Amino acid sequence: MRDMLADKVVAMKPSGIRKFFDIVNEMQDAISLGVGEPDFETPWHIRDEGIYSLEQGRTFYTSNAGLKELREEVCNTIERRQGIVYNWKNEVLITVGGSEGIDAGLRAVINPGDEVLIPQPSYVSYEPCAILAGAKPVIINLKNENQFRLTVAELEEAITPKTKVLILPYPNNPTGAIMDKSDLEAIAEVIKKHDLLVLSDEIYSELTYTDKHVSIASLPGMKERTIYINGFSKAYAMTGWRLGYACGPAEIIQQMTKIHQFAIMCAPTTSQYAAVDALKNGDEDIAMMREAYNERRRYLMHEFKEMGLPCFEPFGAFYMFPCIKEFGMTSEDFATRFLQEEKVAVVPGTAFGDCGEGYLRISYAYSLEKLKIAMERLKVFLGRLRAENK
Repeated sequence: MRDMLADKVVAMKPSGIRKFFDIVNEMQDAISLGVGEPDFETPWHIRDEGIYSLEQGRTFYTSNAGLKELREEVCNTIERRQGIVYNWKNEVLITVGGSEGIDAGLRAVINPGDEVLIPQPSYVSYEPCAILAGAKPVIINLKNENQFRLTVAELEEAITPKTKVLILPYPNNPTGAIMDKSDLEAIAEVIKKHDLLVLSDEIYSELTYTDKHVSIASLPGMKERTIYINGFSKAYAMTGWRLGYACGPAEIIQQMTKIHQFAIMCAPTTSQYAAVDALKNGDEDIAMMREAYNERRRYLMHEFKEMGLPCFEPFGAFYMFPCIKEFGMTSEDFATRFLQEEKVAVVPGTAFGDCGEGYLRISYAYSLEKLKIAMERLKVFLGRLRAENK
């Protein structure tokens, strides 16, 4: 029998995050700091709305684009938070998580051979989604000395006549880096100069710890050339509800909806009803969770400083990206030994791109109690490694 598998799928590496997650699940007394999932339960009023929708028998398909009420509330929320005005009728698509929006967005605009610029380290799905859409991924290696922000010089250097899309992953997973308004304004000028499209993944937009997040779509001339991706998993602790949304120019959303129509039909109905309540009544929940994450962020920064572990201060998402280059080990080897010897799972920086070598992603979407135990174990582990290197 001939080989029936698709070459480009076989060539894709599996997620480097899930490898350590699967191991730690089978290890007694292990602590995982590896998965980017809030440790909070979905707020009760949101769950209650989902339950009520089931009790009312609302188990039918919604329209392909999503519930009218939800699309309207998405538009209201974005206008309230970012000052961007979208039309719920033709500029919004409700998706199965933000990830589907990324996939459908790329597939809707890419022709074979188009280049997609992907700053790394960044979310593991961008490069595979670009490849599956038929694009050529072009990696931009972000630098620690720039606090992992994308610079104009780095962007200009990567652009060619075949460049079509820039993926803008801020606030950033895995580094926690943010881009402020002045950073984005400089990037926007380059985008307009070269007539490019931006796919802006803003799933962590509500989790910033200095100034309020600014969307590149809110800048002059950028709404019409931005696919805005967001969702409910991170801000509202709704990971398992699998719900997100994409906003953008009507002609792009129309094509994304066509892909969604044939591949998915519609996002889960129960989740959509719950999400309406999340957007209307969830601001206090976000503020409470953000405050808790910020406390943990400050605690980890203090602990890393005490241990002599270099780490730039992140102001977004719920991740730290400490540097382990002093130990002369690969990120993979460090993470493997740390798990085996101290039963703490972290993710090698290389899971998010080759330029993540020498770094680890540590999530603080875990209780302060667990973080304190994990830091004690890390302190012991670093002491052992430093003794070995003497």
